[in-house]
Amino acid sequence: MKQKLPEPMVLALAEADAAGARGEVPVGAVIVDGAGTVLSRAGNQTLELKDPTAHAELMAIRWAALALGSERLVDCDLYVTLEPCAMCAAAISFARLRRVYFGAADEKMGAVENGPRFFDQPTCHHAPDVYGGIGESEAQALLIDFFKSRR
Repeated sequence: MKQKLPEPMVLALAEADAAGARGEVPVGAVIVDGAGTVLSRAGNQTLELKDPTAHAELMAIRWAALALGSERLVDCDLYVTLEPCAMCAAAISFARLRRVYFGAADEKMGAVENGPRFFDQPTCHHAPDVYGGIGESEAQALLIDFFKSRR
């Protein structure tokens, strides 16, 4: 029996789906505060904004910081459909996010459980708790369908 996904991951998957529909790589992110209130939600916008840093995680961090009026997102959690890259992992650390929940692993560009394992480095100032595989099959399906349609 399939487990029910946490609501923030359901929202992140919806953001990923919307990003894919816009022609962006389908990655979505949601940030919630300690009470579980959604502070921000975003999908990739690199093509739309002509900005290589407009990953879903960074957009969600920017908007959550604005919502809280602080550059620190202490006691906040990030739900993202794909394992964060090194750039996003650094932003997660700088933002002091409490936890990161991600869907699909990214063996090529991931930097949390793959590649440089950013949060395990001695130079990392803050390492959140990380939980992978949350909504993994749904996130993988969005990515596979997206890239299959482009070949």
